[in-house]
Amino acid sequence: MSATGLSVFDETVQKTNIFVNEVAKELNLDKDKAFRGLRIVLHKLRDRIPVNEAVDLGSQLPIFLAGFYYESWKPAATPTKERSQEAFFDSIESTYQSQNLEPDVEIEKLVRAVFKVLSKQVNSGEIKDVVSIMPAELKELFPQAVRA
Repeated sequence: MSATGLSVFDETVQKTNIFVNEVAKELNLDKDKAFRGLRIVLHKLRDRIPVNEAVDLGSQLPIFLAGFYYESWKPAATPTKERSQEAFFDSIESTYQSQNLEPDVEIEKLVRAVFKVLSKQVNSGEIKDVVSIMPAELKELFPQAVRA
């Protein structure tokens, strides 16, 4: 018997857990903190890339995680213009602050961990497409293998 009674729900929850668990393992965080960081970084990445690429990336995520990815999205306000790592990290820090939260790890470590997990779990062609349109400083946050 499945946990929810619907195998499609169970499958997407399991796939989402893979993302969360990998981020948690990379950063030595509990699952709640790992999910919070994953969600924030996915939103900032989504908002930094053009709409068509954001949709392509979203289509590669498990359905459950994709729902969080698209949460509160305003496509007309994208892409945002952060070109430096500092500006990108500041936007993530601002999101934590707007939620009255403190980051659980250094922002750079969080971003690198999420980008590493995305690079493992999402189609390599799609990740390379995302990386190819990022400014040089932001490309450096992705694993070397997908920057080549």
